[in-house]
Amino acid sequence: MTHQSHEPADTYTNPILNADWSDPDVIRVGDDFYLTASSFGRVPGLPLLHSRDLVNWTLVGHALDRLEPAAEFERPRHDCGVWAPSIRHHDDRFWIFWGDPDQGIFQVNAPEIRGPWTRPHLLKEGKGLIDPCPLWDDETGEAYLVHAWAKSRSGVKNRLTGHRMHPDGSSLLDEGKLIVDGDRIPGWFTLEGPKLYRHDGWFWILAPAGGVETGWQGAFRSRDFFGPYEERVVLEQKDTDVNGPHQGGWVRTESGEDWFVHFQQRGAYGRVVHLQPMRWGADGWPVMGDDGAPVAVHRRPGLPPQPPAAPATDDDFPGGRYGRQWQWTANPRDGWATQHSGDGLRLTCVRSADAHDLRELPNILTQRLPGIPSAVEAELRLDSEEPGARAGLAVLGDAFAWIGLQRGADGAVHLVHRFAEGTAERERDADHPRLAPEGRARLRIEIRSGARCRFHYDLGDGLRPSGQVFAATPWRWVGALLGLFALAPGDGQGHPDLHAGAATFTRFRITAL
Repeated sequence: MTHQSHEPADTYTNPILNADWSDPDVIRVGDDFYLTASSFGRVPGLPLLHSRDLVNWTLVGHALDRLEPAAEFERPRHDCGVWAPSIRHHDDRFWIFWGDPDQGIFQVNAPEIRGPWTRPHLLKEGKGLIDPCPLWDDETGEAYLVHAWAKSRSGVKNRLTGHRMHPDGSSLLDEGKLIVDGDRIPGWFTLEGPKLYRHDGWFWILAPAGGVETGWQGAFRSRDFFGPYEERVVLEQKDTDVNGPHQGGWVRTESGEDWFVHFQQRGAYGRVVHLQPMRWGADGWPVMGDDGAPVAVHRRPGLPPQPPAAPATDDDFPGGRYGRQWQWTANPRDGWATQHSGDGLRLTCVRSADAHDLRELPNILTQRLPGIPSAVEAELRLDSEEPGARAGLAVLGDAFAWIGLQRGADGAVHLVHRFAEGTAERERDADHPRLAPEGRARLRIEIRSGARCRFHYDLGDGLRPSGQVFAATPWRWVGALLGLFALAPGDGQGHPDLHAGAATFTRFRITAL
């Protein structure tokens, strides 16, 4: 689903990625631009996006097949896992560093963007170590790393720590030093998300502060990596409607144009991505956007024109395979999705003691909620004969709602629509169940402004609304998700088979409203 086909050819409109591509970082390699983003507890992790013009992006893969240690991510941990990665290209390899707030700073690398990527290497162990960024200094051959702190795990925040790093990225060479203390800068708080650069004889740290909802983007510079640093605010909301514009990366085109990619927090839609023009002022400091305010529409980068593109959403699931836009809510197990000769996603009805609460299920296949008003549709057939087996299309967050099919105790298949509020421990009916005599249904969710969702179904006699409007909600750091699932009640204990038949989804579509 694209959103830029009606623009004048010489301008672009923000956001350039209108969905939850949280904490973006960007690099250029030759004529190509690459972007990665936080993936938290979803698998695969570390999405890899590609562009030739900084405006149109496609998803080309992921750098992380599974979250480690695997046992920690057998169950959903929606706000944990991969936080705020940095991507770099050095020594003919791609490198990604990220912080897991419960474990420490990890690194993976690969010869090509599509891999093969190394297994995660723990560079610095500890609680609350987040937002790492490396720098290889071509002038001296030295390598450095900067990172921030999560108070929820470490008891401290609002500070940046710097290390010397072995040039091969394998280890840190010192205990680390406090290089920027946000508590000593009047009015600054929640300093985090640093990105480290060399420019014009200075060490630069581009880092946000003030919190994701209302904060700003800062720039810090020093002649010496370990400081002292002077600071300046270089991007803030001012009189625009772009709240909290911050945390992202600087990239320079081959012709010397400078651009800054950052996010904006949009509630249930998560953190959408904006592109700001950037230049270096006469005093040597960066100037972002329109004199420090975010732009809504701007001249495109001076790069060869590209056809409109956006990360894929639609899927026909050829041969039972799902596209790279889908992520599980935890490390997947064999047998959740089975390949076959036809089209359609065949999901196994996995037995679970948490059948009453989708937030606890690892076997939900998800993708991001679109940031513009959209209709989401999928066709579903329930093949399981087991009473209580069910499958559906969900909007998943701290509160959730779903519509789908369930096998009743009477052997019939029913259309059901259920929801749970953020504080509820289990779901309840959002509408009265209806008989689905063919065991199949077309499911539809219309998502309007404010992420207000209206559910519909078609049992063969036309589309009908179901239940009340449901307002999608995010988790603490993650936007709401769309999900496909199949399950059966029970934990498999005392039952020889953990699986209870299957459900088949076909023709998944997202269309703009």
